[in-house]
Amino acid sequence: MDKILIVEDEPNARTGLAELIASWGYRTDTAADGIDGLDRVLQWSPSIVITDLKMPRMDGMELLNRIGELPQPVAVIVLTAQGSVESAVEAMRIGAFDYIEKPVDPTHLRTILQSVSRQQTTVAAEPTPEVNTENAGELVAMVGHSPQMQSIFSLIRRIAPTNVSVLITGESGTGKELAARALHELSGRRNKPFIAINCAAIPETLIESEIFGHEKGAFTGALERRAGCFELAEEGTLLLDEIGEMPAATQAKLLRVLEDRKLRRLGSKTETTIDVRVIAATNRDPQTAVAEGSLRGDLFYRLNVFNIEMPSLRDHRDDVPSIVVQMIGEMNARHNCAVTGTDERLMQRLVSYSWPGNVRELRNTVERAVILTGIGDLQLEHLPPNFGEIASLPASPTSSEISADILHLEVGMTVEEAEKQLILRTLTATRNNKTRASEILGISSKTLQNKLKEYSANSQTE
Repeated sequence: MDKILIVEDEPNARTGLAELIASWGYRTDTAADGIDGLDRVLQWSPSIVITDLKMPRMDGMELLNRIGELPQPVAVIVLTAQGSVESAVEAMRIGAFDYIEKPVDPTHLRTILQSVSRQQTTVAAEPTPEVNTENAGELVAMVGHSPQMQSIFSLIRRIAPTNVSVLITGESGTGKELAARALHELSGRRNKPFIAINCAAIPETLIESEIFGHEKGAFTGALERRAGCFELAEEGTLLLDEIGEMPAATQAKLLRVLEDRKLRRLGSKTETTIDVRVIAATNRDPQTAVAEGSLRGDLFYRLNVFNIEMPSLRDHRDDVPSIVVQMIGEMNARHNCAVTGTDERLMQRLVSYSWPGNVRELRNTVERAVILTGIGDLQLEHLPPNFGEIASLPASPTSSEISADILHLEVGMTVEEAEKQLILRTLTATRNNKTRASEILGISSKTLQNKLKEYSANSQTE
């Protein structure tokens, strides 16, 4: 049975918490401040420490740092007063497993303790092999020897074993889902489900049902009870891709679930306790999304305990050869081919290309070439038509470059007309890549789609 140390300077709170946890079958001990707490950790070797942040002599943050220096693994859960969540989030950044606000919700605390116990049991029963920054990428289908990717691997290895929320940012096609899967595979949850959902691909009328589930008869067409993504990911990991495209009302409900660890299916009167690690991803600048109101600020801060920013492929082109080799092996197995390598001229072309679609575009290009080749080396003729011409385009036009080079605004033009010209010219510059255009314009993909529908409707009525 797990040994749990409670470090709390308020005697009644310390005693009450110890008695509550002991009633669940855990072995408990207490300490009145960080110095006593560190002594008990060294002498008693608890597997879990629950500590207040504000204490005399040594506070909870210093205790957390000192515990992190010890050779034995200890999961730390911090207690924080309402309104002091920022301090708790900072504690999670430096290694805390989770935090809980005072007054303590027993159900919430018990869920966290069970989650810690499960992960520690999993690690003990099936130890994770020693992982270095190179084979970490191979383990989860991520490849890269560049400083940028090595930094990503190092960060993933550091935070994967924790329970913290992570926000993954980066352009479309940079491998945000691969990073999320890496966090899952290198965590104690790796034998549990990994569920991914694209918030931008689900109609607003259905997204709450998809995420939280519904009861039979909850709405028209709800013919039976259905579990949502949270329940499907129980004890595992849930990836919420394109989080900024989630409707505001759903974001509010998501925030409540993240804070309380409880959810209520649509049409249900009862709440269900959940144990799910949430990872969010977006191809937009989250700070801009918060400023525009498409992403709630409180939800952003709750998710952004750690940020992993995936680099665009054009920023680490030295990784292209190793990525291509890995992809060829994958495509050979998938399509029963026997490609042995690449022509030197083809590889030079791949490395020099700007890859506006990033790793996803590279994957599609390699898959096409492998299928056309079948056996032997990939050759230049196996690349898509006009591939060299596309490679000569600017790697990533910015809105200022577009304005200077291709916009011709006239005095007397309305703001709406100027906006329309900017959007249409940006689409032209990106070869109708709507995702890239929305990033350059600083608007969401949904806003861009709505603008294009508006222009199309107006042109039909004129």
